[in-house]
Order: sequence, then structure tokens, then C-alpha cells
Amino acid sequence: MEPSSSLAALRPSYERTARRIGWADLPGEVRRLIDVRVGGDARAEASAGAGFTPGFAARVQGSGGCWFVKAAGAREAPFAAESYLVEARINSLLPDAVPAPRLRWMEQTADGWVVLGFDAVDGRIPRQPWRPDELAAGLRAYAVAAEALTPAPDALAQADLEKIAACESDFGFWRRAAGGGVEPAAMPPFVPGRWVESLAELEEGWSSAVAGESVLHNDLRADNILIDSAGAGWICDWNWATLGAPWLDLTVLLAVAFCDGHDADALLAAHPAAAESEKEQIDVALAGFAGMFLNHWAKPEIPGSPALRGHQRYCGRVVLEWLAARLALTR
Repeated sequence: MEPSSSLAALRPSYERTARRIGWADLPGEVRRLIDVRVGGDARAEASAGAGFTPGFAARVQGSGGCWFVKAAGAREAPFAAESYLVEARINSLLPDAVPAPRLRWMEQTADGWVVLGFDAVDGRIPRQPWRPDELAAGLRAYAVAAEALTPAPDALAQADLEKIAACESDFGFWRRAAGGGVEPAAMPPFVPGRWVESLAELEEGWSSAVAGESVLHNDLRADNILIDSAGAGWICDWNWATLGAPWLDLTVLLAVAFCDGHDADALLAAHPAAAESEKEQIDVALAGFAGMFLNHWAKPEIPGSPALRGHQRYCGRVVLEWLAARLALTR
């Protein structure tokens, strides 16, 4: 399909989705810790615009080299600080083969600041709409990651990761809607009422369709991918890792690609992580993800993360568009 103007209008500018603090906003103690870690003479670039948390996230150059540094305070930004702790734990357990920037050091202050130092990849997030070469690089990176994480390596298998198949409450929007549990004002206006029952029936198969023992990134989107100067892809921000079917990470990523005019079905069929998937499994996953995102359609904006609702609305719409094309649903 050709990218539609309505979908293009919904797409967030992923390079400007975060409202982050800068170097000067960090407490003096945190700046001193970072300065020691980078070998002195710390010089920070502007905080990254991508992401949805208010934490500090920037390349910091020092006499000892360059790192990508994240920092958040437990009092100032509790969600970000907690997510950085999770990311540090998961990143340290990833097999060497996974193309992810590696955590090299971590600090925690007495008053709750979490500071992480990662390899600074010389790269950028993919341009949007997706370009064929950059999409291919992201898909290759995920193929390598999925192979290394299927089944879950012992260290991650013992890390008490949640199984996405067990998250029924997060993937029940269409069933609630079919049962009258969703207010009309909360239903996206572009969803025909006659679709809801079919979507609910698909969603019913969530647990069996997505079950698996692979470690999933569980947030694989353009701004969590870097394309380096050699054209290779890197997968960042492993703070939502779960266990499930190895192809599941591809669904939302390829839904965006589909709405950008790419042949998502062919790309999925050719991807090694999806080699053992069935069409109905993919359809169930797309129904579940569309509902999970669109459950937030009418919710108020979040002051600390003003672009998050837009991201959720956009993802829900593109996932539903791909599913509708696969099922030949008409409006």
C-alpha cells in the first residue's frame, strides 16, 4: 500500500518525543561520578530527543573515551530510574552475539540516582518513513538477536522474565468492547463496529498464539534501533524484555513498514525468526497489539511524556491497518 496522508499525520517525530533533562540539570554529585567514569574533562552533547522518559540520555566525551550515558533520579523521575535498573540487569545478561550497545559501568547514589554508561555507537535512528536499506539492516540485526535468544539463554531463563502469553489483561480490549465494556467515546472512530466481534475472536487466542521461550525485546521500534556508519543495525533499550514467540517483536515494526509502503507479509515470511509461525498466530498477535495500543486512544495526555499517547495511537492504527489488509476487511 502507499503511505496515506492520514497515517503520516499521526506519525510522531521520533527524534523529538522525549522531554529530557540536560547535563546542567544533573546534580553536582552525578556529574562528578560521570566525570570520573569518563576519565575527566567530561563534555556532554545535547540529550537525545528519542524515547518517552524524562531522564538524561546523551553521549559524554571524556579524556578516557566516549560513552552513552543515561541518568535518572528515583525521586525526580521514578519510572525512568526503575526502567534504567531493569535495562542494566537485562543488558548485562545478553549473549555476546546480540547486536546491542553494551553496559560498561553503573553507579547509584545514596539519594536514588541511577547512572548507566553504555558503548557509544557511532550511528543514528533510522529515517522515517522506513527506507528499504535501513529496514533491512534493522531486520538483519533482529535475526541475529532472535537466534541468540531462542531459546532463552540460561542466565536470562533464570532472570524471572514475564511471559507475554500470560498478560491477558493487557490484550483484551476487543473482548471488552464486544461485551459492552468500552464506552463509545473511547472507541477509535475509524474502527467499524462490525469488525469488533471478529477482532475479539482473534484476541481470544492470544495466550496460545504468542507463547514461546525466546527472549523478546518487546519494544522494537525505529527509535530503539541505531544504524551505524557501516550500515549495520543495533538494538537498544532492553528494559521491557519478556518471553514469547521469536517472531512477535517483528509485528509492530513491520506494521509500520507496511503503512510506509513495504511488503510486510513478504518481509515477515522471509525472516528466520518467523520460520515456524502460522498466519493465524500473526493475525492474533496483530489483533492483540492493535487493541493494546488503541485502549489508550481517548486517554488524556501524560504531562511528563507528552508524545506517548500519540505514539500509542499511531501504533494502534498501523497495526490495525496491516491486519485489516491481511484479513481483507472492508470499511
